[in-house]
Amino acid sequence: MQSRDLALFVQAARSGSLSQAGRDLGLSPATASARLSALEQDLGVRLMHRTTRSLTLTAEGQAFLAYATRILDDLEEARAAVSGTEAPRGRLRVAVPAFFGRITITTALPEFLRRYPGLVLDMDYSDAFVNLVEQGFDVAIRIGNLPDSALIARRLAPNARVICAAPSYLATHGAPQRPEDLADHDCVTMANMRRWSFARPGGPLTVEVSGRLLVNSGDALRDAGLAGLGLVLKSTWDVGEDLRRGDLVPVLADHPLVDQGAIWAVYPSARLLAPKVRAFVDFFADHFATKAADLPPA
Repeated sequence: MQSRDLALFVQAARSGSLSQAGRDLGLSPATASARLSALEQDLGVRLMHRTTRSLTLTAEGQAFLAYATRILDDLEEARAAVSGTEAPRGRLRVAVPAFFGRITITTALPEFLRRYPGLVLDMDYSDAFVNLVEQGFDVAIRIGNLPDSALIARRLAPNARVICAAPSYLATHGAPQRPEDLADHDCVTMANMRRWSFARPGGPLTVEVSGRLLVNSGDALRDAGLAGLGLVLKSTWDVGEDLRRGDLVPVLADHPLVDQGAIWAVYPSARLLAPKVRAFVDFFADHFATKAADLPPA
């Protein structure tokens, strides 16, 4: 089994075309086909179903893809180690929650890529829970309280949340002074967010809120708050800019909410953390710390 054949297989799986993968690697279609056949013969399984118009992975090919990707990454890191440089390079596969990723990760990527010109990012924006090892991801961002697992986790930032409203809503309805006052207010919520819990010395106080508007997405919840339709409960990573501009105003600041975990970077256990993963995790730990420092006090 040769690394160049693994590279061809991985490239073909990503591009969906064996001939395109061959061109990317400087191979003729005939040579690319012969090399893939040699790899399949070496493994004793068919990795891909190939026709003149399509290419799909077999079940064995899908399972092998994660391992082939990891082998190529390990080879790249080994080359960096013996060449005397630890500069991050190669392809970095990252899984991030879709909405969170768009508004917090993507906006910081220009600086990240400028700082690390040797990296190529493969970003997966999805709310589906991914298996990092089986699906070949290097690192994932997750929010909340983490379940027990064999993954390594680094806390990037708290998942700070705030109850807030537009000045127009507060001018008309006033601001609640204690959690119990929420019963007299319009609270815009999602179906699974109708119970707001506050930290108390004797145990949490949970208030079931209601209002005239129910939405099904985080961005719609923010938009409703900005439109003056009611009180909203949001993470500060989402509404930080709105709070800074005064478009949203925090309420019940003297009544802290129950902790809802943190923003985490998780990655497979390894004896030596790959430079590219370390670069990504360190960069976004610093990024979130800077953003948090810029937030106005709640």
